[in-house]
Amino acid sequence: MKSRNLPVRKRLGEILVRKGRISPEQMNELLRQQKGSNKPLGQLLVEKEILSEEELTHVLGEQLGIPHIWLRKGLVDPKIVHVLPKEKALAYQVVPMFRVNNILTLATADPHAIFVFDEISRTANLEVQPVLCRTDDIVEAIHECYRGEASIDEVMSSAEETAIELVQADPEKGINELAEMAEGSPVINLVNMIILRAIRDGASDIHLEPQPGNFRVRIRIDGILYELMSPKIEMHPAVVSRLKVMAHLDIAERRIPQDGRIQVQADGGIVDLRFSSMPSIHGEKVVLRILDQRKAILDINKLGFDPDTLSRFKAGLKKSHGLILLCGPTGSGKTTTLYAALTLLNTLEKNVITIEDPVEYQLKDINQNQVKESIGLTFAKFLKHALRQDPDIIMVGEIRDRDTAEIAIQAALTGHLVLSTLHTNDAASAITRLLEMGIEPYLISSALLTALSQRLIRIICPSCRKKYYPSGAVLRELGVEEEKRLHLFSGNGCSECYDSGFKGRTGLHEILEMDEGLQALIIRNPTNDDLQKYLKERGHKSLRDVGYQKVLEGKTTIEEIRRVISMEL
Repeated sequence: MKSRNLPVRKRLGEILVRKGRISPEQMNELLRQQKGSNKPLGQLLVEKEILSEEELTHVLGEQLGIPHIWLRKGLVDPKIVHVLPKEKALAYQVVPMFRVNNILTLATADPHAIFVFDEISRTANLEVQPVLCRTDDIVEAIHECYRGEASIDEVMSSAEETAIELVQADPEKGINELAEMAEGSPVINLVNMIILRAIRDGASDIHLEPQPGNFRVRIRIDGILYELMSPKIEMHPAVVSRLKVMAHLDIAERRIPQDGRIQVQADGGIVDLRFSSMPSIHGEKVVLRILDQRKAILDINKLGFDPDTLSRFKAGLKKSHGLILLCGPTGSGKTTTLYAALTLLNTLEKNVITIEDPVEYQLKDINQNQVKESIGLTFAKFLKHALRQDPDIIMVGEIRDRDTAEIAIQAALTGHLVLSTLHTNDAASAITRLLEMGIEPYLISSALLTALSQRLIRIICPSCRKKYYPSGAVLRELGVEEEKRLHLFSGNGCSECYDSGFKGRTGLHEILEMDEGLQALIIRNPTNDDLQKYLKERGHKSLRDVGYQKVLEGKTTIEEIRRVISMEL
């Protein structure tokens, strides 16, 4: 067997110019210097700090047609690594990753090591398909994968990886054989490792999904799901049962969905996990929502507001009465902004009451209440009783129906500051949504102070951030003159950011404030088009406008803005 034929090599300079890393003039100058020094072009690029060593490896891989990946856990098949002895893997700095039909995918840091690929191809009697990875990741993977035939549970049994414990004691154990499996050391260690890894990586959710032949564990980081591992399917019932024991749920019940709460102590702090299970054709799918208050940003000054929008939003919060609405889809950060606003407003002189479903974070000195629809304690009913508790500020988790909307508006008109959320695409749609619910236009115009629409966008990873020169089409979309030479930034992808090019998130905010002209327009029962026209005439900044500004500031990419903000807005 031989290694697979590599594609025709592209010119290194052409790749860099196309990517916007250097201009054609810079390229010509480098080629002139190369002729005089007889140095490889790649060496010159590194010496002049145009590229780092890792970036050069990435570009050389593209030049040779070899893909570049991040060698994360779960990508290497433990059954295939032993086609190559550990000593040779270390000497060549390669890792056999997996086999598909007759093709062996091989992780390497050197795209030019053709003799290595050929030797492994002869030894394994397979075709070799190289992929480029960082040297450090390859060495780490070698030490991880060549531990003998240890099971995944034994690999996960180190003290550091399992350093979490339940805050509350487990209920009775030993109900049946499955319960005994759930209390076994390997299962406990695997569950603890999954939870601890997700917490340390800053994940918001853990997904445990049964599949034919295995079960998939994924974690959501910055709004995107990444695969963490794929243990054997035989482990799935025991893992789910272990989580149900931790959540004080019935491990024998698998036919209906269950919800619960787990509290664990990890890395010196207490973390809440919201458990949700749902039966599927291959078994129960479980999702754990991670609520780590230590990482929650409850400072309104750190949520990504631009100075003008922040000033206007704070001005609305200073009002003694009225309605403030936060708008956006699920997962856009509305609740975090509400909590940050309440933290700003909470003083000894104010009586603050919240009505939530569920209570995500417990705030000091604030009266928080949870809706219980199973016993008829809805948002509307809770809100009626809250008004008898002498509140100054009321936070309603969400306005879902006409009853809640009417009571919230009446409270706003009778001397209370009311904060709530609506699931709408933009700020102007908050007005049309209330009109659609049947709220009288004159009540909306009198009660509404501010509508704030928001989204969460990913920030370019600082570890692999690089600049490039955008095309004319991108400049036109950003509203910049094509003649103007400016550079933007993007992420190359590295082990720090799950090879995504992004790390962390910030907010985009569009603010709408009530004024006399808008009040008069609302009285006429306007459509969303009428409202958008009114706002545009007054220079209103849309979410897309704010997003483009973040691109020009080098905080995110235009692709991220397109992904987050649908084109119809």
